[in-house]
Amino acid sequence: MKGRLMKKGFALFVSCIMGTALIAGCGSSGTGDSAAADSSAQTTAASEAADGQEGSQAASGTDGTVYNIGICQQLEHDALDKATQGFQDACTELFGADYVTFETQNAQGEQANCATIVNNFVASDVDLILANGTTALQSAAAATNTIPILGTSITDFGAALDISDWTGVSGTNISGTSDLAPIDQQEDMLLELVPDVTKVGIVYCSAEANSAYQAQEFEKALEEDGIEYAEYTAADSNEIQSVVTSATTECDALYIPTDNTMASNTEIINNICEPAGIPVIAGEENMCRGCGIATLSIDYYDIGYKAGEMAYDILVNGADVSAMEVEYAPVVEKKYNADLCESLGITVPDDYVAIEAE
Repeated sequence: MKGRLMKKGFALFVSCIMGTALIAGCGSSGTGDSAAADSSAQTTAASEAADGQEGSQAASGTDGTVYNIGICQQLEHDALDKATQGFQDACTELFGADYVTFETQNAQGEQANCATIVNNFVASDVDLILANGTTALQSAAAATNTIPILGTSITDFGAALDISDWTGVSGTNISGTSDLAPIDQQEDMLLELVPDVTKVGIVYCSAEANSAYQAQEFEKALEEDGIEYAEYTAADSNEIQSVVTSATTECDALYIPTDNTMASNTEIINNICEPAGIPVIAGEENMCRGCGIATLSIDYYDIGYKAGEMAYDILVNGADVSAMEVEYAPVVEKKYNADLCESLGITVPDDYVAIEAE
């Protein structure tokens, strides 16, 4: 559904006012001055109304076009929810509330649902697709090469899109925002908080390409510091308990990257790790709140908001999505889970910020 112009009703309004003014002008000579005054007042009102509508359009930055954006969110999760909210808030502020609509669908973590959702968006000819999560992005990329696609909450676009020579620009109808925090700094946090660590278990879902990328980068940092490690992968949520149990019996600390499957099962992970006295460095704040001692945190609302700014730039300013560089979170912050650190006897430096309870 391409942009619909909203001027028709206003034109009718002006015509009615002008018609009323002409009728008033045909009255008796005894009321001529009054009729002229009424006509003048009505014409002024019409002019002011026109100025008001044009001003509203100018404030929104559009020409009266209403843009329809399809949002496919991979699953219901606090981090992804924040990214979607940030995107919608930015679009509403920039386009104007009357000039943008959203078709928001949640795939409940199912790839088949992602495919169905984005194919429906393509069939309804939306102006732009926001793909919130890696599977959502991959499904959108498979569905269209013409409608602009913005991904958000994507750790590595190159891995997600299977682009081996990734340069930061896709060269296709895709761009967006990444949730990747510097992985070498995450490894630094592990050594800072657990200085006696000898072997690290790296736990993630094997179905998530972005998680594998983060695991590889974390392993490189561990190798530089001479720390032993092992990977423990779960194909889906049903395998998490057995995989994490194995990791805790063989390692003295865990790293869990930004991973949607793990993020949805932090209670299971914590119920294994905390009693075993095994600290976890988590890839993002909401995972850390559930099962980690610390994380290098980004704000998902911020990356969603940035994606909204990119959408406005594409649809209103005519920016070429294929040449737009992927954007990253403007701020990263060391955060820790105060209760879990106390439970495990971990001393936290002063430059860490406690994660607020929900």
